[in-house]
Amino acid sequence: MEIRDRKAAQRRAGIMVRKGLPQAERAAANAAICARLLAMPCFQKAENLLLYAAFGGEVDLAVLAEQAIRLGKTVAYPVCGENFTLTAAVPGPDGWEVGAYGIRTPEALDLVLVPCTAFDAACRRVGMGKGYYDRYLPRCRNAVALGVAFEAQRVPEAAADGQDRRLDGVVTERKVYRGTDEFEL
Repeated sequence: MEIRDRKAAQRRAGIMVRKGLPQAERAAANAAICARLLAMPCFQKAENLLLYAAFGGEVDLAVLAEQAIRLGKTVAYPVCGENFTLTAAVPGPDGWEVGAYGIRTPEALDLVLVPCTAFDAACRRVGMGKGYYDRYLPRCRNAVALGVAFEAQRVPEAAADGQDRRLDGVVTERKVYRGTDEFEL
């Protein structure tokens, strides 16, 4: 089976398993993941974060976002653009602020949280298939890149190829998987 087909199969299975989690189990897992992230040194030190708004059964980081804002951190969200590009945008009182300076540049980010459809213990991930994060993450030179997923989405070996960026870690409700030693997690 070609890597493209393996990715598609892992993507479908990961989406099905995360959407299939019972509500009580999902709520408990979301709370555990947010608590684990809040306790991590890389979160505590970070001033500028890129989170995501959950959809399709992804881990919900709303509680983490609220806490980050309370702590005075800048919280940005990804905005998908033409040619599968990603930009960090900060929600403001009058809508979304996208610009050329500050948090909106990848170099200013300290922590990037990345949704996964599947992942493995070596912190390789399968995303939704368009490569937005794989193109964006190499530009985030100073940021810790953490995948966020439910433990049920872990696979023995993620179908990753040369274009897929390995993450610094993956956080689930059960544990933190370490992908590199470049950053303190």
